[in-house]
Amino acid sequence: MFTNPDVFIKRHIGPSSRDTHKMLRSLNVESVEELIDQTVPRNIRLPQPLKHKPALSEYAYLNKIRKIARKNKAFKSYIGLGYYDCITPAVILRNIFENPGWYTQYTPYQAEIAQGRMEALLNYQTVVSDLTGLPVANASLLDEGTAAAEAMAMVHGQKQKKARNEIANTLLVADTCLPQTIDVLKTRAGGLGIEIKVASPEAFIIDETVFAAIVQYPDKTGNIADYTVLAEQLHEQGSFLIVAADLLSLTLLKEPAAFGADVVVGSAQRFGVPMGFGGPHAAFFATTEEFLRLIPGRIIGISIDAQENRALRMTLQTREQHIRRDKATSNICTAQALLAIMAGMYAVYHGPKGLRDIASRIHNLTCLLDQGMRQMGIPAVNHQFFDTLTFKLESQIQAERVSDIAVAHEMNFHYSGNGIISISLDETTDLDQVSAILGVFAQALNKDIPSISTDIAPYRRYTDFGRTSAFLTHPVFNSYHSETAMMRYIKSLENKDLSLNTAMIPLGSCTMKLNAAAELIPVSWPEFATIHPFTPRDQVAGYLEMIEELGKDLCDITGFSGISFQPNSGAQGEYAGLMVIREWHHSRGDYHRNVALIPSSAHGTNPASAVMAGMYVVVVRCDEMGNVDMEDLRQKAEKHSDNLSCLMVTYPSTHGVFEETIIEICELIHQNGGQVYMDGANMNAQVGLTSPGHIGADVCHLNLHKTFAIPHGGGGPGMGPICVAAHLTPFLPGHTQFQTGGDQGISAVSSTPFGSASILLISYGYIQMLGSEGVTAATKFAILNANYMKTRLESHFPVLYQGKNRRVAHEFILDLREFKPKLGLEVDDISKRLIDYGFHAPTVSWPVPGTIMIEPTESEPLEELDRFCNAMISIREEIREIQNEEADMADNVLKNAPHTLEEVTGSEWHHAYSREKAAFPVEGLKQNKFWPSVKRVNNTYGDRNVVCTCPPVESYIMEEERLNQEA
Repeated sequence: MFTNPDVFIKRHIGPSSRDTHKMLRSLNVESVEELIDQTVPRNIRLPQPLKHKPALSEYAYLNKIRKIARKNKAFKSYIGLGYYDCITPAVILRNIFENPGWYTQYTPYQAEIAQGRMEALLNYQTVVSDLTGLPVANASLLDEGTAAAEAMAMVHGQKQKKARNEIANTLLVADTCLPQTIDVLKTRAGGLGIEIKVASPEAFIIDETVFAAIVQYPDKTGNIADYTVLAEQLHEQGSFLIVAADLLSLTLLKEPAAFGADVVVGSAQRFGVPMGFGGPHAAFFATTEEFLRLIPGRIIGISIDAQENRALRMTLQTREQHIRRDKATSNICTAQALLAIMAGMYAVYHGPKGLRDIASRIHNLTCLLDQGMRQMGIPAVNHQFFDTLTFKLESQIQAERVSDIAVAHEMNFHYSGNGIISISLDETTDLDQVSAILGVFAQALNKDIPSISTDIAPYRRYTDFGRTSAFLTHPVFNSYHSETAMMRYIKSLENKDLSLNTAMIPLGSCTMKLNAAAELIPVSWPEFATIHPFTPRDQVAGYLEMIEELGKDLCDITGFSGISFQPNSGAQGEYAGLMVIREWHHSRGDYHRNVALIPSSAHGTNPASAVMAGMYVVVVRCDEMGNVDMEDLRQKAEKHSDNLSCLMVTYPSTHGVFEETIIEICELIHQNGGQVYMDGANMNAQVGLTSPGHIGADVCHLNLHKTFAIPHGGGGPGMGPICVAAHLTPFLPGHTQFQTGGDQGISAVSSTPFGSASILLISYGYIQMLGSEGVTAATKFAILNANYMKTRLESHFPVLYQGKNRRVAHEFILDLREFKPKLGLEVDDISKRLIDYGFHAPTVSWPVPGTIMIEPTESEPLEELDRFCNAMISIREEIREIQNEEADMADNVLKNAPHTLEEVTGSEWHHAYSREKAAFPVEGLKQNKFWPSVKRVNNTYGDRNVVCTCPPVESYIMEEERLNQEA
């Protein structure tokens, strides 16, 4: 009766009705449905639409989610265990966390248009390196538990290599480590064949079977211990010490490197990042020079550009070990970049003195709490502490009485059983709250409430552990302490980066779609942001309602019965799915089933994940059209039928085509005793049209940061939940601190029960506002946009793979290999030239070297699709100029791309082509131009001269003098 102008699908899908008709005419079809019929094989189409779910307007959705938020009880958390309430400076909240110029960035593979986020990540690495005392730090990992697991795998591999035997296969784990970390270590060790021995550090027996030990500093009880002797004992036999540390405490406590740590891991969450019921948070990982080329994840390093100016890049990029496929020791291919950036900026804003002041205030309040409890005759178990006190009451009944009264006063403590209670203070704690805690114990134990006062001289309860070394001495941490200065610094970095608020990012397999503001707004609300991940279940009814409804929707979309939200990334989802399959086989007595068949076209994380899950990888060939070679698959499935665990397959294929034989593929694997794991990277071409369950798969992971609209955040956050068929649901991962998963579930794969729970709100909002018809329409328009671009470009560049009706799925590959032997043009020359046109390059040289893979997504309007196509056509003309010898083979716009503002406006110009051709190859750029801040980055120089922290100012002067001498 009335037209609602606030229909979200009109906001999310780019092409208008008029533009859609124009695009369809160019494809010679009458309707979107006709195109879909030509693209998606009939035998895999869903027999009926998704279960009806009405679409909510943005206004209606925000009203609904606000009601859900009110069901959460945002009690004051003193639970600790690695998660603390904190204060996100408003200048960081507004200018980074809630700013699309930061949260829509992609991983900085194109360094020239990512200098801002890489400087922010370099700051983060410097914070980690300085506070831990170790020289090498990466740009973050997923969470503390998985960082510890990565450290275990890394030092285990190094020990095996050095010892040249397999005797050293035991990891000693302190029983005072965080329980969730121990759980994740056990899971990962199971796939790698490592033996875990949990004991008190005092009881460690170090013999030739031990390759490393891991301890917590301060430990889960809050106690601080000296591990110098332990480190010496380990080092005497060539083994290693891993320390899981609290980053904020290291502003006051002796850095772990000082007592012999080889690796230090932990979480940067309390550096201004909300708890969010578990994430996302940036884990940190620091180590010695010995592991420089082994450390997992990404490292930002300092290099130079083509004009020998300072430039940043991801250094030693082969450390993203999935590139090594089945030879990898890690499947890390993502990070928590946005959250690492926030944590680094927190340190920039506060500076070393500000951080020490924050830590000292927390410690002083903890000392006052300690004094008050002593006055009541309740001394802490731990005599050395930073921010956490543990008390042993006379009985469990007393502890339960404390719990009841604490909850009545809206407080949560950590209860370990047997009358043991731990209390952790944080940045948000004040004197009144300390008094309130004392009041709870006084009431519960019939004591007089002690009086405390800040007039009492503060005292240190970490005596011999005080830090004496300086940290964060670089000017960046000592220059931006006013909000004006900080705001301008953040903006200066943002201006160096190309994000979705600048232009489309047409990355194949990455799905850089709209991250709608209405989807993101609730993430900042305190009812969601301030919730501890181990909050009692009856206090998080809102979160659980949202998670349950989202889970049902995703199961409907995938055609599966069960879901786990625990995996924090797509690669972690792969691993979790394989471990569930492994556990299912084991439950049937099939411990020998350990062979994973993986097509040669698969994502590199697939074989890496399989190896981590204890599987042996057998590669299956693909035919000349990029499809799985059915005969090769059949031979290998039958050959390994006695030991076959699974097939890992991506659908549509990594070549952007719906393979016609996918159902036959799944049936073949089942006939030979295996399970089918489907990589969900390309779900954006499936939703509402087909599904992994309908096709015949048994498990898939979903990249929520792709298909379901969570932003990429410069390389993370991400989420990779797994959906499974009914027979696998009992084996979904559980958690030690919160009931979840199956009744025969594997142990945890990440630190929190629902992964990065707060950003599930984004995918929840995406489905709520699109509804079942809208998410299906999104798939159809992703396919329409890709086929429209493919049709416009195929007369200029060869399209490598197409379906039988010459259609592609949601992405397509352009073959650029012909230009190298004839003209000396690399695919990188074309990708860098696209920067001059104001675009991020598509996916370069993957899955086929010398090609680019383009994925426009459904969110891009026709105007932007045409702008990109026009840029590519213009570049083809520039290539033709070289072919016709109208442009020099060495000195041309492609070889010299990108062109900076400094270069184009400089007093000298030495190129045969004009400045205008360099900077404004098409007319529209004169009105709206994105300028890269550096010229092409020298990758070789960066790998040979690895610098991954902010160097002292003097080094810039010395480097400039050296370059001048060489010139």
